[in-house]
Amino acid sequence: MNDITKSPLWTRLEGERDAVATTTLAAMFADDPGRAETLTQEFDGLSVDLARQRLRTETLSLLIELAREGGVEAKRDAAFAGELVNATEGRAVLHMALRDFSGLTSAAAAAEAKGQRDAVIAFADAVRDGRISSNGGARFTHAVNIGIGGSHLGPFTAATALTGADEPLEVRFVANVDGVDLSTQLRGLDPETTLFMVASKTFTTAETMANARSARDWLTAALGEEAVAAHFCALSTNTEAAAAFGIEAERVFPFADWVGGRFSLWSSIGLSIALAVGGQAFEALLRGAHAMDRHFKEAPLEKNLPVLLAVTDLWNRVFQGLAARAVLPYDERLRMLPLHLQQLEMESNGKGVTLGGDPVAGPPGWVVFGSTGTNGQHSFHQLLHQGPEYVAAEFIGVAEPGHALPGHHEMLLANMLAQAEALAMGTIGVSDPHRRCPGNRPSSVILLRRLDPHHLGMLLALYEHKVMAEGAIWGINSFDQFGVELGKVLAGPLLDALARDAQPGHPASAASVARLKHWRE
Repeated sequence: MNDITKSPLWTRLEGERDAVATTTLAAMFADDPGRAETLTQEFDGLSVDLARQRLRTETLSLLIELAREGGVEAKRDAAFAGELVNATEGRAVLHMALRDFSGLTSAAAAAEAKGQRDAVIAFADAVRDGRISSNGGARFTHAVNIGIGGSHLGPFTAATALTGADEPLEVRFVANVDGVDLSTQLRGLDPETTLFMVASKTFTTAETMANARSARDWLTAALGEEAVAAHFCALSTNTEAAAAFGIEAERVFPFADWVGGRFSLWSSIGLSIALAVGGQAFEALLRGAHAMDRHFKEAPLEKNLPVLLAVTDLWNRVFQGLAARAVLPYDERLRMLPLHLQQLEMESNGKGVTLGGDPVAGPPGWVVFGSTGTNGQHSFHQLLHQGPEYVAAEFIGVAEPGHALPGHHEMLLANMLAQAEALAMGTIGVSDPHRRCPGNRPSSVILLRRLDPHHLGMLLALYEHKVMAEGAIWGINSFDQFGVELGKVLAGPLLDALARDAQPGHPASAASVARLKHWRE
């Protein structure tokens, strides 16, 4: 694997870093009145504005060439072709086939995905209109998705963004093995009208199965064992384990091995989305993602939105030395997006070695955090404006409001643009150091025409492909997560130590185990 830091382009980018350090964003705008137009790209009602980034047009051109030299196009094409780009696990990365409506990926994979999608949509619509009912014949009023990680965050994000006030079914989400989570989500529910989804590819995920067993106990205590078959379904490939749990084969919705967890909301894992908003809207979500897939695959790198975001991240992370990026959606419906992107980006690219096993030449991953505007303005934005360390910011706005209240949306969008402007320009002519904001702090502005299923699908796929492009540049595998697995392995002996008289697996935990057991006596 080539070390991109040895490329002549890298040396030229170091020169760009030095040139940018001698100027400011205010000066860049003054020198180039067309900067905002030049550094904004739009596709199908989604625009990406990089004009407030601390880079020049020459910088961006060099970054695009570095992406090309780093093999972004080759890795992209290999993924769409179904090659085993997840080399450490010997798997293809074909979540694009889940939403392939025009032959971008393997015909066999797309056909398999369509069959699974049709089954999910048919089931969801039958539950929503009452054709599929409870064990006692009652209409389901609530559904609870039990999953964790990608089986939770992606579907939760999409359902939260798209669910209206007049849906016939309320979908709730449970992930944390902390019993407070499940207890809270079950509060006020009637077992007779509650449907459960157990979202686990293997049907063995420890946290998910602990919650599923407790939900099963809650149901059977009220309705008896015979109710399980009517009130549970599984989003899994392990039909045998689901059957042992009491879920019949026709209520098990599988998905392919080439579907990674944090890319799985488009698969049967998305049943919760289809239940929340209906099969037609779920398909529209997938079609929006497919539109972004086609853009990523076919647009030249200079106009390719995922690639532009990827190289901007590289510029900020490496050449500007920034350690964190704040994701700031100015739409309450997107309140789950920062958490979804935390997993998508930090789990995918939080790696220290290349595909060849060598140390990564630079730091590909960084801290992703965020909150909705205007809430964040009265929380952590203070650090963004006046903290000594710069943080990259990413503002996301929607042109059309999701409500009918007059004046609110204009105020919201004005605040978003004001925050981006303040970060870039700071205060002018203010001598009081306590009131002075230095500005010159980088941000991007992503705008959607409206937050409907199509455009949400585009937005989520935009970030997925950005992650893939970044991984390609660094030569890392964005699709495994062995660091996640370590904690699961270590939890077993510690569970035995806490629940029984076994000794903890490592002396580092012995004192904490002893104290916890003493306080619980």
